[in-house]
Amino acid sequence: MLGPALKTAACAAVLLLGGLAHAAPPHRCAGAAIEQAAKLLAFHYGPDDRIEVDRSAKELTPLRNPANRKQLFDVLQVWGHIYKGQYRMRFIYARLPGECLLIGQEILEHADL
Repeated sequence: MLGPALKTAACAAVLLLGGLAHAAPPHRCAGAAIEQAAKLLAFHYGPDDRIEVDRSAKELTPLRNPANRKQLFDVLQVWGHIYKGQYRMRFIYARLPGECLLIGQEILEHADL
């Protein structure tokens, strides 16, 4: 009979491997968003050799186009860092086949004031 610790470890392994098998592929514009994140940080804070950008983009809930409620925009979130500062950036892309058309972006310093 399996002990409680072994059962817990086996369950954790099954959950972990199951999650990896069903991981969604990255958004087709993830690379463009990561590249744009470095440019956005440099634009706002000037050139700085301490600028770092995470190598992953998280897909968020799509936004409705305010001009046409039937259309949706994809939203990708990328985190960046300059020295001790953390910055959340969101990039809004039009849903066009085969294109990554950036139509909006925002940057917010992650700070507890």
